[in-house]
Amino acid sequence: MPTVLPELDVEKVKRFCQQKCPDTLAEEVRLEVTTKGKNISIHEQRPVWQGAPGEWTSMPIAQLRYEGEGTWTLYFGDRYGKWTMYFDLDPAQPVDVIIAEIEEDPTCVFWG
Repeated sequence: MPTVLPELDVEKVKRFCQQKCPDTLAEEVRLEVTTKGKNISIHEQRPVWQGAPGEWTSMPIAQLRYEGEGTWTLYFGDRYGKWTMYFDLDPAQPVDVIIAEIEEDPTCVFWG
C-alpha cells in the first residue's frame, strides 16, 4: 500500500521552493520538488554551462522523510549526491520547522 503524504505539507514545500526561485528566474535556476514513497526531495536545476541548449544539471538540496503523525526528518544532499541525515535539527519535526531550517541554512549545507 503506497504511503500517503500529508498534502498540506507537500504544498508548503512546493510553495517555499516557488518563492525561493520565482518564475522570473526559470531560465537560470529552478527548484524541483518530487515525492516518492515517504519522501519529498528538493533538487536545484541549472542549465549546463557549455552544454547543448535545453540540458540541465540537477543537484540534491534537501530531502524530507515522513515519520508519521505530521513529523519529518531532514536530510541534505552531500557532495557525492547522496542523502545524509541533518544532525543540527532533532528528527521528527513539523514541516514548518524543517522549511525554516532549510531557509535559514545555519550550517551552509543547503545553499552553500
